[in-house]
Amino acid sequence: MRKLLYITALFSVLALSPGYARRPLSSQSKVWTVDEVKDVIRKVNTYWQTNNPAEVRSFWDNAAYHTGNMEVYKLLKDQQMLDYSIRWAEHNQWKGAAEPDPANWKYKQYGEGQDYVLFGDWQICFQTYIDLYNLSKDEKKVARAKEVMGYEADSKVHDYWWWADALYMVMPVMTKMYRLTGDTKYLRKLYENILYSDSIMLDAETGLYYRDGRYVYPQHKTEAGKKDFWARGDGWVLAGLAKVLQDTPETYVRQPFFVEKFTRMARTVAKLQQPQGYWTRSMMDPRQAPGPETSGTAFFCYGLLWGVNHGYLQKKEFAPVIERAWRYLTETALQHDGKIGYVQPIGDRAIPGQVINADSQQNFGVGAFLLAACEYTRYISR
Repeated sequence: MRKLLYITALFSVLALSPGYARRPLSSQSKVWTVDEVKDVIRKVNTYWQTNNPAEVRSFWDNAAYHTGNMEVYKLLKDQQMLDYSIRWAEHNQWKGAAEPDPANWKYKQYGEGQDYVLFGDWQICFQTYIDLYNLSKDEKKVARAKEVMGYEADSKVHDYWWWADALYMVMPVMTKMYRLTGDTKYLRKLYENILYSDSIMLDAETGLYYRDGRYVYPQHKTEAGKKDFWARGDGWVLAGLAKVLQDTPETYVRQPFFVEKFTRMARTVAKLQQPQGYWTRSMMDPRQAPGPETSGTAFFCYGLLWGVNHGYLQKKEFAPVIERAWRYLTETALQHDGKIGYVQPIGDRAIPGQVINADSQQNFGVGAFLLAACEYTRYISR
């Protein structure tokens, strides 16, 4: 009797703890149909678009949402949802940072000003502009993308991507620019730039990326002395690599480089998943910032799904990881009203003591969820 009371009290404490992921008691995962997943996508995206104006700036966080919204349109062909991205693009005049004089363009440190034209957080918007151009040709949609990315591709420097997030923000822009123009200079610059990123952020032992040079081990460690890989940062990278492989031809001379990087990272990521399906914010040290987090988990789920769907990863190996992640996303992150919770706010690391909960929603987290859900639809359609 005393043992039963102890167990009951223990679960009561856990249930009241911040960040505790409540889960159904059943041990069986739901078997989803395509229509059911599409209904979830509609619910989540309708909630977001109904409660948030499209007329916001073209900085990375908003732009990351639109990368998810464009996948929704490809899947559902819902014009109203597409119109939300069109309104956003038009509000920003199809530009990122708007400084006109290249002599004033910056990128070497964080900046939100209009002169940070070459900073990747102002370039991710070009992904959506190019996608919209491909649906309805109008040169104004890609004029600024050609001006900015052409300048970067022609430049002699290659230290543009000094933080992990940039590998999602800009690598897919380079491959989309290649497909848009047919000019291989974008593929050359893609490779040059990521070699620089690898030289300052890549951990050779694991294939994972530190968020930036400040967090490289052993100069930086978790409180327990472990390597500190930030889940959302590595989520950006895995998802970015999937998008690169999606848009580069098999004849691309560097294709094996990106395939090896993607598959190695995917296997490391899979090993670090928590039993509840999510990845903790510090991937190798769950105690650094315990509890679930949605944005990193959703980007990982998307990347793994894409890899299986396109034959780069074996379904037998990754299906259990995918199903656990999907279960977390739909049973814990997804709220009854369509809100996506447990998203760590804007930041650059796992922060000890930071509390996130069901009401912790962010635009980029919704975008990541939509990417994963669209790819899951294709996964169960196969």
